[in-house]
Amino acid sequence: MTETSLAHRSDLRNVAIVAHVDHGKTTLVDAMLRQTNSFGDHSHFDGESRVMDSNDLEREKGITILAKNTAIRYEGEHASEGPVIINVIDTPGHADFGGEVERGLSMVDGVVLLVDASEGPLPQTRFVLRKALAAKLPVILAVNKTDRPDARIDEVVQESQDLLLGLASDLADEVPDLDVDAILDLPVLYASGRAGAASRNQPDNGSLPDNDTLEPLFEAILEHIPAPAYDPAAPLQAHVTNLDASPFLGRLALLRVFNGTLKKGQNVAWVRSDGEVHNVRITELLETKALDRVPTESAGPGDIVAVAGIPDITIGDTIADPEDVRPLPAITVDEPAISMTIGTNTSPLMGKVKGHKLTARMVKDRLDRELIGNVSLRVVDIGRPDAWEVQGRGELALSVLIENMRREGFELTAGKPQVVTRVVDGKTLEPFEELTIDAPEEHLGAITQLLAARKGRMEGMTNHGTGWVRMEFIVPSRGLIGFRSEFMTVTRGTGIANAISHGYEPWAGPITTRISGSIVADRAGVVTPFAMMALQERMTFFVDPTDEVYEGMVVGENTRAEDMDVNITKEKKLTNMRSSTADELERLTPPRHLTLEESLEFAREDECVEVTPEKVRIRKVELDSTARGRAASRAKKG
Repeated sequence: MTETSLAHRSDLRNVAIVAHVDHGKTTLVDAMLRQTNSFGDHSHFDGESRVMDSNDLEREKGITILAKNTAIRYEGEHASEGPVIINVIDTPGHADFGGEVERGLSMVDGVVLLVDASEGPLPQTRFVLRKALAAKLPVILAVNKTDRPDARIDEVVQESQDLLLGLASDLADEVPDLDVDAILDLPVLYASGRAGAASRNQPDNGSLPDNDTLEPLFEAILEHIPAPAYDPAAPLQAHVTNLDASPFLGRLALLRVFNGTLKKGQNVAWVRSDGEVHNVRITELLETKALDRVPTESAGPGDIVAVAGIPDITIGDTIADPEDVRPLPAITVDEPAISMTIGTNTSPLMGKVKGHKLTARMVKDRLDRELIGNVSLRVVDIGRPDAWEVQGRGELALSVLIENMRREGFELTAGKPQVVTRVVDGKTLEPFEELTIDAPEEHLGAITQLLAARKGRMEGMTNHGTGWVRMEFIVPSRGLIGFRSEFMTVTRGTGIANAISHGYEPWAGPITTRISGSIVADRAGVVTPFAMMALQERMTFFVDPTDEVYEGMVVGENTRAEDMDVNITKEKKLTNMRSSTADELERLTPPRHLTLEESLEFAREDECVEVTPEKVRIRKVELDSTARGRAASRAKKG
């Protein structure tokens, strides 16, 4: 099919907002919705919260986890031929959610690349940009947060163009007919998503754009993002790119129509990824208006709609014409790099609260449901009836899954994160990460030392003259397990670390990530202030007085390297002397309460994390201290 014989829909644009985490994607999309009055009478929108972050975890963490779409009806001064529907895909910025980014890019005809005016392009910027260029999608560069006091707009634009040039050169051999000149001749806008302002004119560093609306951004989208192209003579072709669920309609398949027309009540061919073809009926067809899905009668080429009526449909499937079935290519994502064993809770405190989900069948059903909508996840059978190996792109993606299950009422045991290795020509290969660190220059030595111990090699260092340095390392993925908490400690909370996949390299050898030992309870009971007072000089506790513990539960961190079994339930012997318990409690050092991510980072190979809706505990895999001692002796002899 030649370009000249294709038709275009001038009333529609499909665009993805892509950027590194925390560069302002979601805030910008919210501003676009506000300025086009897309909310209507949505009383729930208060003008402050980011409505595109609909998931509780997204709001708490301040990151986007799921790729989402919204439809903006633009009727501004540049919509000369009538209203234009702009379908905007808001994609995650974390490399761990790369599968969401790739699905988002398969739905659009161009991207708006958002770059922070101070931080500039970061690893995830490179990741999403490479995917966009490989798909030959046109790019609009938007330098966001120009009003930051530490903005360096000129340098950031130059860094972005250098990145584009480097990626275009890398892809020249892989992608035929890649137009490098067109890539470098991209439009540049300067914006403040929080202020809802954009301009083609470059403002001074630390200043807002010289325009108080996003009209220049809408103009650039209409001008530089091509209208959806389609073949008027081709049969129906629509690609499933995401899944959702409705309490009334069941499973919803989000899809983009590439050719033909899709109608409510229509009989269509459903082509599964394994090549099987089934005839099904579209019972409901929904289009997006702002943040709502509303019923519609038909959808044409370029439209992004949701369909109901196909219970087992999944991502990558094709909806086609039953008389002329033409499947679309499958959606591919990067291979998992980190794995974790997830199973039922086996601790002595299991099932203490009524209503929790405890059985292996419940856990397996929930993991199977996650696979339906999460293409970057794998669940591997390890031959146990109560545990499975779950593989994902990174620690964050796996911890988000566990946190969601915890909030849904599940009790789980999660093992220490491990890397997914490969064997090629008899050699063991492991995944490596490209790590970029921004930190005050006084922490340079501590960071270098920390990463040297984790087999990291420095690839480059830049000093912008602002008191901060940027360091680039290549590090084994397992060297970054547990890295974040140590990194925040050595930089006193000021450092910023971002990593992205670098591919596979030969096994880098043993890595010691934690030099401190664990404090382990040697019996079941209730934690007493008396026992904590006697022990607190030598350790940091993870438990509070009156907490229930069991043998083999990790209750604190030792200042020395070895593990130590302690009686944390010891009570004070009664005498006829009166004493104040309140005074004792006041002298106790406050315990350190670990989050789920911190617990997963802290756990060693012989430890795992017990996760319940109320508590997160670290425990030894083998609870009995005698059995642990025998196993340690055998390991030494071996």
